[in-house]
Amino acid sequence: MSNLYFTEEHNLFRESLREFLQKEVVPHIDKWEETGHIERFIWKKFGDMGYFGLAYPEQYGGLDLDLFYTVIFLEELQRINSGGFAAAMWAHAYLAMTHLNKEGDEAIKEKYLADSISGDQIGCLCITEPFGGSDVAGMRTTAVKDGDTYVINGSKTFITNGVYSDYLVVAAKTSPELGNKGISIFVMDRDTPGISATKLDKLGWRASDTAEIAFDNVVIPAANLMGNENQGFPYIMQHFALERLIMGVNAHARAEYALEYAKQYMSERTAFGRTIDKFQALRHTFADCQTQMEICKQFNYYVTKRLDMGDYVVKEATMSKLQSTKMADDVIYQCLQFLGGYGFMEEYPLARMSRDSRLGPIGGGTSEILKEIIAKMVIDNKDYKPAT
Repeated sequence: MSNLYFTEEHNLFRESLREFLQKEVVPHIDKWEETGHIERFIWKKFGDMGYFGLAYPEQYGGLDLDLFYTVIFLEELQRINSGGFAAAMWAHAYLAMTHLNKEGDEAIKEKYLADSISGDQIGCLCITEPFGGSDVAGMRTTAVKDGDTYVINGSKTFITNGVYSDYLVVAAKTSPELGNKGISIFVMDRDTPGISATKLDKLGWRASDTAEIAFDNVVIPAANLMGNENQGFPYIMQHFALERLIMGVNAHARAEYALEYAKQYMSERTAFGRTIDKFQALRHTFADCQTQMEICKQFNYYVTKRLDMGDYVVKEATMSKLQSTKMADDVIYQCLQFLGGYGFMEEYPLARMSRDSRLGPIGGGTSEILKEIIAKMVIDNKDYKPAT
């Protein structure tokens, strides 16, 4: 444990969270992986424990703690080996709720943020579209002002918590002729007429509900606009730094867990009269994997520290996600190999982990898009600015 970043309080929090997850979550994981439906009671337990409020203001029930509590929250969620369960939790706590906190007015925060922190309401963030993928500026969903309402039409896809959430944070074009300068952010209740969700069948992240969502003449109050009209794109870009760092942290954490598991397995598994952790080929491969994981982990902690200090770390967070998710895929692939035939069996953790990990280089901006963003910053000297 790095004392450079973690205090005794952090370490105690990690211990108590790990115990909570083992007792309250792990016994249900296989069922949720099978059904693709995380039962409501666990959201309330997370809320009661304060886990959704780590980074949020005390006036709404949050704890207003530094970002390393969030890092611990993410790391420990990876250790229970359900990428889907972890995603459902952090997509609620950091994708949907970040927008409520940063762009929502007082009424919206009172209605949605407080209930999100307590676990009484679940949120989802709807940005990606069927034709757009990582091209946020290319979105087609529209929000047309009509008196004191907006009328929303369009569709979103790959939305985590898209089926079972209570409210949706939605990006839509209020001025389509302005391209990416015409996007706005709204919040809307799930039971608003015209919203429908179709559950998607995924390779991994089986426990989470991922949806394609359609908006058919959905009428919402104009007061449900969050922040300023046509400022949605800078808001989204600003929060991508946190989302990418979250996915980078998730990646180093699952790789670390895979290595811990593989190390234990190799110390017990024998071949040719000795444990397989004594064979040089495996030892050296393991050393390589451990090195790559550690480099990513330390970089991610450094970026977390800077983000916590208020620095605008779009470049570094993008690098974090790009490198860490690739590393995790490589390391987990290799850890499965260490287990031989058992790695391919569902009853061993590497099978699920390898499926879940594969989303890393795709979700939250594909690696190809991230490379282009980095290239623009380091070659073309493009300077992404925070929203005003």
